[in-house]
Amino acid sequence: MQTMPGARLTYQDREQISLWLAAGLGYAEIARRLGRPTSTISREVARNHDSGAYRAVQAQQAATRRAPRRRPAPVASPPAGFAEEFATLLAGTGLPRMCARVFAALLVSDRGSLTASELTQQLSVSPASISKAVGYLEEMNLLSRTPNPGTRRERYVVGDDVWQRAWQTDTGAHASVADAARRGAELFGPASPAGIRLHKMAQFFGWLAAQMTRTGTPPPPTAATSEADGDPRTVLAALVHAARPLSADELATALGWPRERVAACLDPTRLTSAQRAALRRE
Repeated sequence: MQTMPGARLTYQDREQISLWLAAGLGYAEIARRLGRPTSTISREVARNHDSGAYRAVQAQQAATRRAPRRRPAPVASPPAGFAEEFATLLAGTGLPRMCARVFAALLVSDRGSLTASELTQQLSVSPASISKAVGYLEEMNLLSRTPNPGTRRERYVVGDDVWQRAWQTDTGAHASVADAARRGAELFGPASPAGIRLHKMAQFFGWLAAQMTRTGTPPPPTAATSEADGDPRTVLAALVHAARPLSADELATALGWPRERVAACLDPTRLTSAQRAALRRE
C-alpha cells in the first residue's frame, strides 16, 4: 500500500531508504517503492547524509529536532456573554472595570485560577492592564497568588474563602472610617455642621462594622435611628457625671448639641406604660 505523498516520512520509511541505498537503488526507484516524489527522497538523504552514509536512526532524530513544536492549546474561554455581563454588574458596585473583568474571568474559570498570559489572551488586553488589576484585587483580598507548577510563572486564584477574607477586609475598613469620623467630629466640634455630619457618619460605620462581626445583619439604621441608638446613652452618661438633675437646655449647652437633639433623647414616649408607672411610684 502506497503512502500518501504529503505525509511525513516514518522511521520505517527511513529504514527502508537506508537498506535500499545500501543495495544500490537509485532515488527514483526508492521513491517509486515508497510512493513518494523523487525530490522527497533526495532531500531526505541530503539532509541526513553523515560521513558518507545514510543512517535511519540519526535521520529520525534529526527530523524530530526539526519538527515544529506544537503550540499550547488556547485557553478555553467560558461563555463570554455571561462573564462580561457579570463584570458590568460588578463595575456598577464601584469596582474598576478592568478589575471587574479580571475577577469575573477568574470566577468562572474551571480551576478558579489563570496565569497573567492566559488573562491577557482571554481578555485581549495588555499585560500591564492585567498587572494593575491584579494588584488592586489583591489589596481587596479578592484573589491570591500561587506558583504555576513546572514554570516560574504564577497563577492568580480565587479561593474558596474569598468572601470571608473580603468581608473581614470591609469590616476593618468600616471600623477605621468610624474612628476617623469620630476624631473629625471632635476636631470640628460636635455642635458645628461638619461635626454633626461626622458624628452621624461615625455612628453609621461603627454600627456597620459591629453588625458585620455578628451572625445575621438587621437593616441599616437611618440617621434618626442612629442618633436614637447612641444619643440617649450620651445623655445618660452626662446626667450620671453631673450627679444632679439637668434641664434640656443645660444638657444641650453642656453637650454642645441643638436643644431638639437633647429633647428627642428625653422623649417620655420611649418608655413603656409600665416603666412610666414604676418611675412615678418611685
